[in-house]
Amino acid sequence: MTLAIYPGSFDPVTRGHLDVVFRASKVFDEVIVAVSGQSRKKKFWLSETERKDFIERCVSGMENVRVEIFDGLITDWATKAGGSVLVRGLRAVSDFEYELQMASMNRRLNPEIETVFLMTQTKYSFLSSSSVKEIASYKGDISKFVPAQILDDLVAKYPRLDA
Repeated sequence: MTLAIYPGSFDPVTRGHLDVVFRASKVFDEVIVAVSGQSRKKKFWLSETERKDFIERCVSGMENVRVEIFDGLITDWATKAGGSVLVRGLRAVSDFEYELQMASMNRRLNPEIETVFLMTQTKYSFLSSSSVKEIASYKGDISKFVPAQILDDLVAKYPRLDA
């Protein structure tokens, strides 16, 4: 059985993220969407618990997908979880250089864990959590970019972007 880990901040989860989750669920026996916890580099809009809850609502029909929160090095966490593959989504060529560096570093940290890249559908190639937050901060319509299951809750959180 192959357990794949799809790590990320998912702040917030987008339709592009879910496209990668859905496709990974067709390739691997089991997929864990691993939501990053605390970060020294990033200030998150949503708490780790909110991000986990939002993703769980979106993947509730996928029997071989579960969502967990992780802290620390993803290679260490993946080993403890029993994972042997890291899934990374690519939107465009511009993502490749960063993702290649991360995959190379992760391979040095743990050569037993492979990284697999999945391209999002072209219609999501421009989509990022950052762009969703930017649109939301100006009270723009994000309904085309985020799953319907979490739209109302995200809209209710718009004022937090001004804080």
